[in-house]
Amino acid sequence: MKGLHIIADLYNCQKGELLVSSAKLRELCVDACRAVGLTVLGDHFYQFDGANGIQDGGATGAVVLAESHLAIHTWPERDAATLDVYVCNFTSDNTGKAEAVYKTLVKALKPGDVLVERVMRGKDLPIKRRVANG
Repeated sequence: MKGLHIIADLYNCQKGELLVSSAKLRELCVDACRAVGLTVLGDHFYQFDGANGIQDGGATGAVVLAESHLAIHTWPERDAATLDVYVCNFTSDNTGKAEAVYKTLVKALKPGDVLVERVMRGKDLPIKRRVANG
């Protein structure tokens, strides 16, 4: 399906709750998707224990969208996060919505350095219609 896939590695993120709290990360991600008009179907976030009990663990999560998905993973021991935003353009062009979600997450995580790749996926194909049974 045609759509924009944004893949990003965020380095030197600001230390704080978003890197170490799956609950805060979930709130940010779900709210970012809803704020731009994407349809949240569900989500799952997980909190990791810290390494050797010395520091806080990271978080990982995914938001399932009618338009596709958002996935995020944090590494507080490296002040880093990875981000994956993919939206399909079946009924409308959701490219701007994907970019807005990406910008919201980057603004919140405040990375010092970002590696990002944007991939336009899919191609236009005719919609196949079911043939009614005679």
